[in-house]
Amino acid sequence: MSASLHELLSPPTDAISSVAFSPHTPNHLIASSWDTTVRLYDINKASFGPSPSENPERVKFTHAAPVLDACWGDSNNDVFSGGLDWQVKQLNPETTIERVLGTHSAPAKSIAWNPEHKTLITGSWDKTAHLYDPRLATPLTHTLPQPHKIFSLSTISHTLVIAHASRSVYIYDLRYPIAPHQQRESSLKFMTRTVSCMPSGAGYASSSVEGRVAVEFFDPSTEFQARKYAFKCHRQVVDGVDIVYPVNALSFHPVYGTFASGGGDGVVSLWDGIAKRRLRQYPRLPASVNSLSFNREGRYLAVAVSSGFEDGREEEPSGENTKIYIRELAEGEGRGKAQQQQQTK
Repeated sequence: MSASLHELLSPPTDAISSVAFSPHTPNHLIASSWDTTVRLYDINKASFGPSPSENPERVKFTHAAPVLDACWGDSNNDVFSGGLDWQVKQLNPETTIERVLGTHSAPAKSIAWNPEHKTLITGSWDKTAHLYDPRLATPLTHTLPQPHKIFSLSTISHTLVIAHASRSVYIYDLRYPIAPHQQRESSLKFMTRTVSCMPSGAGYASSSVEGRVAVEFFDPSTEFQARKYAFKCHRQVVDGVDIVYPVNALSFHPVYGTFASGGGDGVVSLWDGIAKRRLRQYPRLPASVNSLSFNREGRYLAVAVSSGFEDGREEEPSGENTKIYIRELAEGEGRGKAQQQQQTK
């Protein structure tokens, strides 16, 4: 493997559902897993260098069932998680205190923190999204009914994007979250795997089980909607047959606005969504890529791999080949075409 790719010690013992770098500290990473845990890692040279000498795991929390997603809150002492036990938890890594914020009536599939509104958003297979204010004694502030099971959600500024089964997408303004202000049908023809908002707040990318990514914009004007597009990726030709893999993970670079995709083929690619081109494709990893996260500086990319996510099914994945890799990006790696041109001037 490349010297810039490091395998993290002490990964979860079963399939990894999500990884997320802290927006507050560039070297803090959380991972949620089907082994029922949420683990916090401190990423440093001693923990992932050529000869790791330090265990990066700092804290471990446990749910009663597999954890499907986790995110950071307003500080490094605020982590939220949800999963197959239906519970939404607030976790404090410093004190190890846990608090149950609320409960869905089915698994909590996707979870995100909106810093502008100090709001935790959870999406469930019970066809609801919950909005929580953890500062309140009764934190649940809104329940948003949805037409189908929620597969993924993402938020930026005042906007919330919720992707459902049946390929519908609801877009909310969190200043008035009672009803969606846009209802769309996904540009992708097959089941959505994930959705991720652009750091600029202009739009979002989504991916499907059928090896495609779509780039869309919030502005409903004809001009902006004419700019949306979708493209094929994460495909391989084997013995003359085109094998198509699900695109399980998307993560935007926080500095350059380009994005990484991870697929069931074990491949991570970097894309320039504005120039509509692939910037880089990294060597294949030993199992399906099921989650990605850039750190806040864009220097590190966490890559979670596990067997069992190759076909995009909802059934329990295998814990085989469960690993977390940290890719250390070179200076300027991930820079888009326009930024490369500015750099050379």
